[in-house]
Amino acid sequence: MSRIGRKPITIPGGVNITLENTRVTVKGPKGTLSRELHKDMKIVITETELLVERPSDNKLHRSLHGTTRSVVANMVSGVTEGFVKNLDLVGVGYRANKTGNKLVLNVGYSHPVEIEPENGIEFEVPTNTKIIVKGIDKELVGATAAKVRSVREPEPYKGKGIKYEGERILRKEGKAGKKK
Repeated sequence: MSRIGRKPITIPGGVNITLENTRVTVKGPKGTLSRELHKDMKIVITETELLVERPSDNKLHRSLHGTTRSVVANMVSGVTEGFVKNLDLVGVGYRANKTGNKLVLNVGYSHPVEIEPENGIEFEVPTNTKIIVKGIDKELVGATAAKVRSVREPEPYKGKGIKYEGERILRKEGKAGKKK
């Protein structure tokens, strides 16, 4: 049995979960998330918790068991707390600001780069070198943060670029580093 798949998901107060065929809809204080799950996975909803069960022990069902449970658990925590990814800009003259709901990045190109957020995503810029990506869908928050980071990924010599908060950049020596 999958250790993750066996764990029940506790349903907090104010969260409503509905199941129609293979579509799970989770409504909470921060919004609504809906997702289509695999047809073989069985979801049992009681008043205080949700349990994901698999029909057999074949390889496909074993691999889907924990994944389905994690996806539904992320939906529940997303509509109650939300998800956040923090990004840092490292480099002389690198800065970010927000105009309207767009994120405008000046990261060493000849032009500023504008990024429009998708539905359910919000950008915050507390300082000109910090970006906060917020939302209720964990997958979408991570993808948007990766999209922002890909504008100027950190380079290994000086570490300049856009990096996740707490990310460790592996540094290289450079030409002058190797002496005989």
